[in-house]
Amino acid sequence: MRIGIYGGTFNPIHIGHTSLAQSLIEQRLVDEVWLMVSPQNPMKQPSADDYNHRVNMAIIATKGMPHVQVSDFERNLPLPSYTITTLNQLSLTYPQHQFTLIIGADNWQRFNHWYHADEIQRRYPILIYKRPGYDIDPQSLPPTINIVDTPLYDVSSTEIRNHKKLKMISPDVLKYIRTHHLYSY
Repeated sequence: MRIGIYGGTFNPIHIGHTSLAQSLIEQRLVDEVWLMVSPQNPMKQPSADDYNHRVNMAIIATKGMPHVQVSDFERNLPLPSYTITTLNQLSLTYPQHQFTLIIGADNWQRFNHWYHADEIQRRYPILIYKRPGYDIDPQSLPPTINIVDTPLYDVSSTEIRNHKKLKMISPDVLKYIRTHHLYSY
């Protein structure tokens, strides 16, 4: 099975995340998308928000999406969470699957700074989704890296944490946030 690995802190998960996953499946670019909830992104400061809350919100947001799975696989890997470590461990744990990395154009522009970026490119296909303000020339990409045509959502988790663009999260996730008093709600 072709599994798309879409990693992030998902702090909180929003409609942009879930719509992207669904679009990749509908286009048959992957058979499933695994939302890999990262305990700690090595390119960001550690989050003060509880990892379990982020996993729970992702589960709530993907309810009814049969080909989108929430994964806490990185929970048991060494920190910080390096993508190459995750992909290699997934390949060892699930040898029956082919893994494809899903990243935004913003991450592609700084991809050469990722830990073992050359190994990721050599061993795993990469799907790049467009982000406002980040243009990539498709002619400049190796054949295993493709830009995908997916809906663009001008939203970030930071905006939601700052009480903006609340319409971009599902009502059930918003209810969870308020119930658990996350992000000063």
